[in-house]
Amino acid sequence: MDAIYRPEIIEPEAQRNWEANQAFKAGEDTSKPKYYCLSMFPYPSGKLHMGHVRNYTIGDVLARYHRMKGYNVLQPMGWDAFGLPAENAAMANNVAPAGWTYANIDYMKKQLKSLGLAIDWSRELATCKPDYYRWEQWLFTKLFEKGLIYKKMSTVNWDPVDNTVLANEQVIDGRGWRSGALVEKRDIPMYFFRITDYAEELLAELDNLPGWPERVKTMQRNWIGKSFGVEIHFPLQAQGKGDVLKVFTTRADTLFGVTYVAVAAEHPLAQQAAEGNAALAAFIAECKQGSVAEADLATMEKKGMDTGLKVYHPFTNEPVPVFVANYVLMGYGEGAVMAVPAHDERDFAFAEKYGLPIKAVIKPADGDLERPLQAAYTELGVLFDSGDFSGRTSEDAIDKIALVLGNLGLGEKRTTFRLRDWGISRQRYWGCPIPIIHCPTCGDVPVPEDQLPVVLPEDVRIDVGSPIKKMPEFYACSCPKCGGKAERETDTMDTFVESSWYYARYACPDLDRGMLDGRANYWLPVDQYIGGIEHAILHLLYARFFHKLMRDQGLVSTNEPFANLLTQGMVVAETYYRDQADGKKLWINPADVDVERNDKGQIFAARLRADGQPVVIGGIEKMSKSKNNGVDPQALIDQYGADTARLFMMFAAPRSRAWNGPTPASKARTAS
Repeated sequence: MDAIYRPEIIEPEAQRNWEANQAFKAGEDTSKPKYYCLSMFPYPSGKLHMGHVRNYTIGDVLARYHRMKGYNVLQPMGWDAFGLPAENAAMANNVAPAGWTYANIDYMKKQLKSLGLAIDWSRELATCKPDYYRWEQWLFTKLFEKGLIYKKMSTVNWDPVDNTVLANEQVIDGRGWRSGALVEKRDIPMYFFRITDYAEELLAELDNLPGWPERVKTMQRNWIGKSFGVEIHFPLQAQGKGDVLKVFTTRADTLFGVTYVAVAAEHPLAQQAAEGNAALAAFIAECKQGSVAEADLATMEKKGMDTGLKVYHPFTNEPVPVFVANYVLMGYGEGAVMAVPAHDERDFAFAEKYGLPIKAVIKPADGDLERPLQAAYTELGVLFDSGDFSGRTSEDAIDKIALVLGNLGLGEKRTTFRLRDWGISRQRYWGCPIPIIHCPTCGDVPVPEDQLPVVLPEDVRIDVGSPIKKMPEFYACSCPKCGGKAERETDTMDTFVESSWYYARYACPDLDRGMLDGRANYWLPVDQYIGGIEHAILHLLYARFFHKLMRDQGLVSTNEPFANLLTQGMVVAETYYRDQADGKKLWINPADVDVERNDKGQIFAARLRADGQPVVIGGIEKMSKSKNNGVDPQALIDQYGADTARLFMMFAAPRSRAWNGPTPASKARTAS
């Protein structure tokens, strides 16, 4: 036996042996408790970085431990392969996104294998393959027929450089997270999942997830945002009988302090008022420049303009002016708010700027308000100057005001959610085609099951915009109902859709006659899910929602997809970039940069090694493909071996708890 450990000889031989003997191939064995260990699958960006090593090593430690304990273990791997980065890379390198993606999958798969992970590669999947997204399209058509997917006009964040819709979380300081371009608001037709139909269940089921970190559950509760309040109707002046402006508020106790109402730029009242008012029309156009993200609205300068319209206060019958305000979103509530400057910080700032009245109607239970108000008093208290409701506590007054409004036909109690329906239309090419045909006679028609999948053409070149929007060979078709000339939908689905059900498809990736079969009920729920806390809202919430959709379609029998969740933390590195003429940032890998440090070890200057010219120091951020700051583990593996690389990551950033709760000894399940 060689006295020196030679990883370049020993490790490849061991890995070849594992592969030849299918050492980690999993099957449905009812004689053992099952253990499904899953790490979030990677985007095939080209190379692994040390963050990947950490994530997959944690999962591998757990999988091997449970295998040694006698569990029937499944640890699969696949590729989150659709998405905008492939299009950007394709444009930069003049290649097709498909070719770039498949080449990256091949390279990263070799890297993962060199790490010696106990993965069942027979279950490998890629979300860009038709045999995967076919079933996503199939479920889409079923949900569309049930009304759980619908189409409507929507105000969205639009990135004018990348020519696509951005989620609120992709807008940073009013700019696109990838391009850096100033984001615009646009009204476009989009398809939506009715996730709000499941809001109550998504909230309640969090209490049945003891194996999830409390921080993640709190983030989801806040995102779902259940609130109790009152819908109040303000009759419109000089309009038809019964015409009202509806607002929703959780603070009906402040109703007597209303001094104006504010509507979104897209609100019908705003559009009506702008018809004969060029200045107002220009202001509305200005409001459409900018993000629809709540975080940006909270910090932006509050701007508004009087429409000249008025509504009547539902109790005092006094006229109240209607303003268009840039801080009101059409997509939230009714697209209108009752403004109470004395008791809302945002309204206070707006009223001070435009010289509007500030009328206090709530005071502390044990004192009085300072006069004049220097800031909004936003706490609950006791009402005054509020008609018959004066002297009541805020809590009592809210109920009584709602009751009286109901008797007058001018309002009612309502429960609302911050959560909004999930818009899944994307105006980009490299994604799953939406299986809808637009017929001038029949309207929107789902693609029949025997015509699925709608296959995305892969041999294309990308310039500006989506190539399939310019390809009649893709979009020209016949209507399945009437046989007349029609066109396919050319928007593609949000890539969060593909990542919302991949964990279930791993149970039966070879199935060609359906989306899932009985094997899914054997393996699900996932016993341990591992991934970054940055996915706490969108991915994890969407996966929970999608699981319930599949349950209600009879595809799975459980209520939740992941029994235990481990958020493994982040591996970080320096970032460097150069600003480009088109407004984008060119991110440069740290391995290609020479730096200068001060006597405290801090970097104060950096130059690109290739040309010796300065680069901008972007600070320390999570290793990611978008910032090109990943550290490739391959050199470490080649020199010291996979075991050393894995051990180093567990030592350098250990987990004090390997999982978030006791692993349930799963009952034996029968697969059919």
